Amino acid sequence: MSKIRVGMIGTGGISQWHARQLLELPEVVITAIADTSVETRNSFAEKFSLKDVKQFSDYTDMLDQVELDAVVICSPHTLHFQQATDVLEKGLHVLIEKPMTCSSAEAELLIRTAERVGKIVQVSYQRHFQPEFIYIRDAIAKGEIGKLTSITASLYQEWKQGTPGTWRQNPSLSGGGFLMDSGSHIIDVLLWTTGLTPVEVKPQLHMHGSPVEIDTFTSIRFAEGAVAGLNLVGYAPCWHETYVFCGEDGAIFYDNGKITLRRLGQEAIVPELPKSTTNQDKSFIDAILGRHEVLVSGEFAYKVVKFSEMVYQAAGYVPVAAAEIEGEK
Repeated sequence: MSKIRVGMIGTGGISQWHARQLLELPEVVITAIADTSVETRNSFAEKFSLKDVKQFSDYTDMLDQVELDAVVICSPHTLHFQQATDVLEKGLHVLIEKPMTCSSAEAELLIRTAERVGKIVQVSYQRHFQPEFIYIRDAIAKGEIGKLTSITASLYQEWKQGTPGTWRQNPSLSGGGFLMDSGSHIIDVLLWTTGLTPVEVKPQLHMHGSPVEIDTFTSIRFAEGAVAGLNLVGYAPCWHETYVFCGEDGAIFYDNGKITLRRLGQEAIVPELPKSTTNQDKSFIDAILGRHEVLVSGEFAYKVVKFSEMVYQAAGYVPVAAAEIEGEK
């Protein structure tokens, strides 16, 4: 094929990031877009000068009527599973915004579908491609701080203030609150950089009068012996992201993109970071073209979904999507 023909499901905020990165690639053409809002579709097409793009209000019509090779899904969380399933059943590759699905049962079904049809599922966790987190993962794997003993991961965001009246605070569309949304990226970092296996969680959730959880504080025990604290605060005045990875021989501190490595009695080290070479969209296209394996697979994204589910279940809260799929069994 001369071009990878891409369709977009959802043309809201995050889709524009994907469009920009996709259109930087000479191998890609955005052929069709689907969104229930004609205004959002038109704005998207105009912004990226997509004069010949085919527009649809129903994504199934797009899948039926347009020749595509791949689809990028940027819709509300609880819609991901059915949309991705439909895309795969059409014999198309799919890149899904986080979270992959809203339940582990859905995630397992989606992985099996992809295996059956022989198509790629990639999930858009962009920190896998950012130099800071690549450094952290590699340093831990190389034993730079020894065996991990504890991790603290925290995200603060003005999420509560910015989402009232939107789908993000509608459980039937969001599948959960701040943990399911921005918090999914922090869970991704925690699991991907460390390779640890969570076996026990003890959460505290604070709703702040919202229909979904806003703040989540979770203590975690891993099979490998380390413990962790995950603090997701959606009622904050600004974005602030921090991690501390402590090991037997040192620690790595991350504070809003700044990294230091510390060892007992020694001066702090500011490491040289690797160069950024790809992103979630370029890596998706490269995987389709056989240039490398899928870098954020459905199998990995399943772990994030499963962990989120563990937290909700331990807190006595079952997201809508999980309840629905349980009822189908």
